[in-house]
Amino acid sequence: MKTIYTFGNGKAEGRADMRDLLGGKGANLAEMNLIGVPVPPGFTITTDVCKLYVSKGREAVVELIKDDVVKSIHHIESLTGNKFDDPDNPQLVSVRSGAPISMPGMMDTVLNLGINDAVAETLAKKSGNPRFAWDSYRRFVQMYGDVVLGMKPQNKTDIDPFEEIIDKVKAEKGVKLDIELDVDDLKKLTVLFKEAVKKNTGKEFPTSAWDQLWGAIYAVFDSWNNDRAILYRQMNQIPDEIGTAVNVQAMVYGNMGNTSATGVAFSRDAATGENIFNGEYLINAQGEDVVSGVRTPQQIMTEGSRRWAELQGIDEEERKAKYPSLEETMPECAAQLVEIQQRLENHYHDMQDMEFTIQNGKLWLLQTRNGKRTGAAMVKIAMDLLREGQIDEKTVIKRIEPTKLDELLHPVFDKAALDSARRVAKGLPASPGAASGQIVFFADDAEKWAQDGKQVIMVRLETSPEDLRGMTVAQGILTNRGGMTSHAAVVARGMGKCCVSGAGEIKVSYKNRTVEMGGKTYHEGDWISLNGSTGKVYDGQVKTVDVDMSGDFKAVMDLADKYTKMQVYTNADSPRDAKVARRFGAKGIGLCRTEHMFFEGDRIKAMREMIIAENVERRKAALAKLLPLQRGDFEGMFEAMSGYEVTIRLLDPPLHEFVPQDTASQEELAQELGVTLDHIKHVVASLKEVNPMLGHRGCRLGNTYPEITEMQTRAIIEAAINVQDKGFEVHPKIMIPLVGVYNEIKMQADIINRTAEAVFKERGKRVSYKIGTMIEIPRAALIADQIAKVADFFSFGTNDLTQMTFGYSRDDVGKFLNDYIKAGILKNDPFQILDQEGVGQLIKMAAQKGRATKPNINLGICGEHGGEPSSVKFCASLNFDYVSCSPYRVPIARIAAAQGALEN
Repeated sequence: MKTIYTFGNGKAEGRADMRDLLGGKGANLAEMNLIGVPVPPGFTITTDVCKLYVSKGREAVVELIKDDVVKSIHHIESLTGNKFDDPDNPQLVSVRSGAPISMPGMMDTVLNLGINDAVAETLAKKSGNPRFAWDSYRRFVQMYGDVVLGMKPQNKTDIDPFEEIIDKVKAEKGVKLDIELDVDDLKKLTVLFKEAVKKNTGKEFPTSAWDQLWGAIYAVFDSWNNDRAILYRQMNQIPDEIGTAVNVQAMVYGNMGNTSATGVAFSRDAATGENIFNGEYLINAQGEDVVSGVRTPQQIMTEGSRRWAELQGIDEEERKAKYPSLEETMPECAAQLVEIQQRLENHYHDMQDMEFTIQNGKLWLLQTRNGKRTGAAMVKIAMDLLREGQIDEKTVIKRIEPTKLDELLHPVFDKAALDSARRVAKGLPASPGAASGQIVFFADDAEKWAQDGKQVIMVRLETSPEDLRGMTVAQGILTNRGGMTSHAAVVARGMGKCCVSGAGEIKVSYKNRTVEMGGKTYHEGDWISLNGSTGKVYDGQVKTVDVDMSGDFKAVMDLADKYTKMQVYTNADSPRDAKVARRFGAKGIGLCRTEHMFFEGDRIKAMREMIIAENVERRKAALAKLLPLQRGDFEGMFEAMSGYEVTIRLLDPPLHEFVPQDTASQEELAQELGVTLDHIKHVVASLKEVNPMLGHRGCRLGNTYPEITEMQTRAIIEAAINVQDKGFEVHPKIMIPLVGVYNEIKMQADIINRTAEAVFKERGKRVSYKIGTMIEIPRAALIADQIAKVADFFSFGTNDLTQMTFGYSRDDVGKFLNDYIKAGILKNDPFQILDQEGVGQLIKMAAQKGRATKPNINLGICGEHGGEPSSVKFCASLNFDYVSCSPYRVPIARIAAAQGALEN
């Protein structure tokens, strides 16, 4: 196989569409050559070689590519006139990584490779600039020692041996900046660096350019599996198998004096999306200086420089003297850069992120790639490019990263305020958004404080359904325990509430009403701020701002609707949720969880009265109290979703979740119901189950206590008739949960139909309704052809279906999930990203079986996966009718559904 592709002098063996083989950087270096952009010559070792390196090791790679590497180095020499490993006419190179999917900063780079004592002396003489030569040499030793020889600090408490030496030399010299060191200082640093290498590794620093080159190539391949690269791939769902390419290029130097520079530029503003060319540069520097923060970079464009100076409180005279723009210091190079960035953007039809070096007044481009951008910038840039005629409507949809839309749906922290905030803890980014509030620990306190007009953050070890009232009024939720699919996380996402879960470092004391974090004890009423998009917790109150959702955002959503084939519904438990979701473009309700309604106000008392009841008559009496409340809830839901389907799930959780577990609350309940405490304790004990997730719940409750199903059906049908009488269009769907046996759904359907007919007879009116089930038990998928004889629709409850298929408890999986992902046993958290190989096949099978029995059966999903892009696209590939997700995930699902339609 061809292992190396060369480029240089306007020619290239590769091209832009070969990024899977050459990586993004290598493919774009080749492409820039082909369109006439000045690029230092070099070559790219393919990602296939990386895959071989990972599977077979170094020896296999050397044997495969050694001769090609030598030939490719000669290719560079033929274009520069210099010689690699030749002290009299030296050619230095850079060695950089480049994966098919951009992973900025995650892997390793080595610059100035090929230098040694003799080469440094030659460079000093030829350039007439000894400082440049020895600055390049000390940089190389430091970078090579870090990257190749393993002297990089392994954790934040370790001291970088090279930085320690630099600090000591600067202190002795009495200077603060590296640039203030003279030639003798740099020579001294180089000697001290090499001595540190010998001390740390037991070996002399390599002087052979070929030894250095092979060491750097190995290091880049090794860095594919360093901790930060692995973590980045996990966070961004990048496959481990794709590997990285290695790019070797002739060095160009930004540190040759005041006519040389290095910088990074963007063809548009990556934060706002404005069509403004911008970037930063440093004179007499190399690339890492710009990003490391060792020196204050300057702006490329004069207008940007003035804006920067104004923010810093620097007047125009001082700005021009100390921080002039590139336009002012090197106007010809700046003009050339402006022309090239426009050419690159026009060629790639996207915002470009570029790295450049100016060597003695000559501009070189070292990289271009589609730039990372905020959610707001992503939307604006895509729509601007459409208006400019650079891309079409379908490309706009493909350009949108669905998950980045989260940034547009929730309040965000003001950037300036966040920069000055102190972080005190970190957990899981369970539900995006930004929130500031006063700490409360209990739901009733949260309600009281909110009624008094206070902003509150609920802090809990973990949440339960009884916390729902407090969660509803809280600005955000912080928990010590629980994962991304814990109660707190799921409910918070459904509400659009900011939530940080699983913050294991915090210590919560309900007794003292305190939480310890960040070395400080916080009391009830103290202010904290949560960033649900990053999982970070901050001290005090941090200002938030809302993001505009009209304009370009609406235009993108309209395009998604134009091309999608699958509707997006919402999971909503209240009229408020339904209205929010409809505002976000939901076309119906795919899941209304009725059990959440029982915790509002005094309803829990009637619910507990029903559970405690000793016979059917008392149970029905208690349910009669709940009937008008449920009916009112459903009326609000039907009105909010007029014209669209509303899917209502009958009671699902086990009854023990509704009764108090502590003695004080049990005593209070006994007094309210006029029974003994012992009776309450007996009932509570009788409801306890070894494994309640697999116990007496769902349709099992409805079949053993048919009066529950009767009450809920009556509430649904009566509400539908009432709302229909008001002139609203209603489409109720009744969902039977946890079906695994044909007779289970048949018995429940009979109860529903019998009750509905009774209501129709009483009211003298009818309303059309559908009966269906949530497919969440593997057996239901296996017998879906039988279930379809009764069901008008299947809604796949992927949370429980994943749990039961894997045999993982979604509440406890966090104990080993990260270890499994690190070890490669699992690629992703299956509760966040649908397992298409296992769970997905059950879904596919059930869909086929259901359609075989009933060709027009309505199919959708309503688990948390309904708002996860790859899972949505999987449903689109199966030609599902809809996906249902939390209100604040509706726009994400709409984009993903449109992308799925285009891909299919």
